[in-house]
Amino acid sequence: MAPVRRRVRRWLFILAATVVLVVSSVLIWELARWPDIGALARKNPPPTAFIDQYRARETAAGRRPQVAWTWVGYGAIAPSLKRAVLVAEDISFFTHRGFDPGELRNAVEKAIEDGSMPRGASTITQQLAKNLWLSPSRNPVRKVKEAMLTWQLERNLSKRRILELYLNVAEFGPGVYGAEAASRRYFGKPAAALSDDEAAQLAASLPSPRIWHPGASGPGYRRYVESIKRRMAKAEFLAKQI
Repeated sequence: MAPVRRRVRRWLFILAATVVLVVSSVLIWELARWPDIGALARKNPPPTAFIDQYRARETAAGRRPQVAWTWVGYGAIAPSLKRAVLVAEDISFFTHRGFDPGELRNAVEKAIEDGSMPRGASTITQQLAKNLWLSPSRNPVRKVKEAMLTWQLERNLSKRRILELYLNVAEFGPGVYGAEAASRRYFGKPAAALSDDEAAQLAASLPSPRIWHPGASGPGYRRYVESIKRRMAKAEFLAKQI
């Protein structure tokens, strides 16, 4: 029996060593590719993961990718759009540290009441991490990366910088990224000049920008626009924060 036990121990050792080697290799690979988040406090990011994925999809479909994306500073985005996006996506943005368990609980409770799947409950910081570096996939590894990146974003950047980044990279329609490109595409004006109604139309496109965007005629989209406008009217307290 002793030789058998020795062989079993040897194979267990080999298996454990292999697992450690594989895990270590993956960690080293991920660390080598990990973004320099602190640098975002000083400079704007290159084209995001979502933009790259859009271009790849269009190319694979035999179409020439047409991306509209123009970067503008925080002050060049109308307060109305900041307020609309906050009430639509993350009303507690200025008070949480990247994660909002209360919003997740509300989403689950609402889904139970409606008998539907839970809607997304990601904060703006989580959405920014996903847009910049990840994919729409919900696999556990991707979610762990998102959590780590969210934690780093909140600790390296100010809230206004995070919001500025998000408003510049969010998708507002097929191939339309950022507030400035969206405002000029749909309303023929700079993002600084958006009205409350126009801001609500853009904010309402964020959950599903490929089908919900200004000009869309679906009743669900229009109801959501009106809901955002009502919430904007009640959220005057955000004026001091934005």
